[in-house]
This record gives sequence, structure tokens and C-alpha cells, in this order.
Amino acid sequence: MYKRIMVAVDESFMTSQVMESAISLAKATGARMAICHAIDETILAQREVAMMLPNSVGKTEARLRLGAQGFLGRLLEAAKAAGIDAEVKLVESEEKHVSDMLINAAADWQADLLVVGTHGRRGIERFFVGSVAERLVRKGQTSLLLVRGEDPDE
Repeated sequence: MYKRIMVAVDESFMTSQVMESAISLAKATGARMAICHAIDETILAQREVAMMLPNSVGKTEARLRLGAQGFLGRLLEAAKAAGIDAEVKLVESEEKHVSDMLINAAADWQADLLVVGTHGRRGIERFFVGSVAERLVRKGQTSLLLVRGEDPDE
């Protein structure tokens, strides 16, 4: 069935549900797992932001990277504690949308399944925020498991 499962996480309320699903599936199939997080640096690359914060952009990127590495490290420990052969992938870009980074990461790692969460956004919020999951469905070539969730704060 699945031999290489990539799970995309984003430090939202969905992370634990997405990880539980991916770990269960990896256990059931004996698959390896890559835990992937994408840092979206597109806002920091905008000229206006760079001009307003000339000394802060590099520091902000470094803080984002450091925080993501810690976050991924904790998830890696949990996967390994569950007996999963796992690794982490941190991807970042100043030009690509998160969905494109995840599509590329899944292809590069040769994942045969990508597991992502859906935040359940609707209406105007979905229009403005967009949906990484929706873009993955439309553009991705890797099989996709969507773990559905609703924001508990709503």
C-alpha cells in the first residue's frame, strides 16, 4: 500500500489530529514518514516590508526557522516513540505558495501519500486566506489524505 507518507503540519489546532492519522496509517502499512513544515516567507520578501524593516527581515527568518525546527523536533520524537521510522523536512520560499512547496517536497522525497489538515474555513475567510488543501487537490500529483477539522475557537 503506502511506503512513504509525508505529513504536512502547520502549528495549528489541526496538528495533533493530522499527526495521529499519519502515525496510525504508517503503523498499519509499515511506511516511512516525513514530517514536513513549510515556512512562507513571501510577505518578508515584499519590497515594502524589506524597506520598512531593513534590519529585521533576516532576524525574523532566523526566528521562524528556529521555531519550526523545535516544532518539528517534538513531532519527530512523538513519531519515533510510536515506533515509526520518521524524519523531518523544513521547506521555505520567498516566492512559492505553501502548496507548491509541499508538492515539490512530496515529489522530491518520493512520497506516495501526503497527509494534510483542513481548517474548515468558509465564506469570506476562505476567500482571503485561501486553502492550501484545496490547491493540493487541484495541483498535486501525490495521493492526498485530508484530515478534516473545525477550529475549536469558532
